[in-house]
Amino acid sequence: MFSNAVKICTIDDFDIRIDPSWLIIASLITWSLSQSYFPRTAPGLNEVTYLVMALVAMLGLFASLIAHELAHSIIARRLGVPIKTITLFLFGGVAELEAEPTSAKVEFLVAIAGPVMSLLLAIFIWALSVGTMMAGAITPFAEVLSYLALINLALALFNMIPAFPLDGGRMLRAYLWHRHGDALAATRTAAKSGSIFAYALMIVGIMSLFQGGIVGGIWYLLIGGFVLIAARISYANQLAKSAFRGKTAADLMHRAPVTVSPGETLQDMVDAIMLERGISFLPVVENEVLLGHIDWSVLDRIDRENWANTRVGDVFIGLGDAAMVAPQMHVSELFRLIQSTGRRKFMVVQDHALLGVITLSDLSKHLGKAYRNHPS
Repeated sequence: MFSNAVKICTIDDFDIRIDPSWLIIASLITWSLSQSYFPRTAPGLNEVTYLVMALVAMLGLFASLIAHELAHSIIARRLGVPIKTITLFLFGGVAELEAEPTSAKVEFLVAIAGPVMSLLLAIFIWALSVGTMMAGAITPFAEVLSYLALINLALALFNMIPAFPLDGGRMLRAYLWHRHGDALAATRTAAKSGSIFAYALMIVGIMSLFQGGIVGGIWYLLIGGFVLIAARISYANQLAKSAFRGKTAADLMHRAPVTVSPGETLQDMVDAIMLERGISFLPVVENEVLLGHIDWSVLDRIDRENWANTRVGDVFIGLGDAAMVAPQMHVSELFRLIQSTGRRKFMVVQDHALLGVITLSDLSKHLGKAYRNHPS
């Protein structure tokens, strides 16, 4: 998801990474705190002091976000949901789940862990700030603590909003999932709540722009856009999981694929099969024995003027695991194979017999049918 993120450390076997976009928000926070917030809450200090306070506060926010996501991750790991990476990016932080929660209870407990951690941090830091002020500590330190207490409280409350994919939206999905027993329907409802919240944020952003609040308006629009996209992606992922649950390559393959014999010339194959039928991948079969396959990648290596006197048997790609899958292979495993190899078409083979052909297009068509039956 965050291909440009850089690993900075490992905490309890969780890789902590920073996406370059985080540097943007870190810079904006530091600038805003040093130029506006701290001069207003602690007047009379010099610019260097305000800058140091802002940097310390920004690092404190950095640590608070990591603590929030670590709470999610630790609970998820204890409940059997694998998480390896925590990434900070433009809109905060995210614990990247390697699998979906297995039950509504697990979903709820993982979701609520983050806001609870932020709330506990807010209480602890607030108590620490009160203690430092009562002890007569210097104002800058107390102001930084007060800011961190406030920001952790805001982080807890914001994430409790029942708008997917915020933590509150995940808790809403867990509740609906538990009540009705349908994870897909629960995700659809929670995603709709996220979309409504996203549109509300964007409306506020547009109003802010018209009132001259350029930075605030753009920020609301960015957050709203992110929430909207994330909600839709989450629902799409859940729909795909539901659509392909229990499905294997044998379930979705073409059972009577078009084949070509090794004695066919390339020109005849292209004219009579590939162009006429719109096929770019052909198993090579002779006397019902699978020999291999041929596709446009082979043709691209041969001059067109030689197609008429070159036979398929001279240039086809022989049998190999790269282009073959077993009929019992689960679709999720097939997707991983497509992602890792870049190959889009496979022969479904058992005991050296060709059973069918399955392509990425077949999977997309099946998913499209699921979308039509379950619109968002």
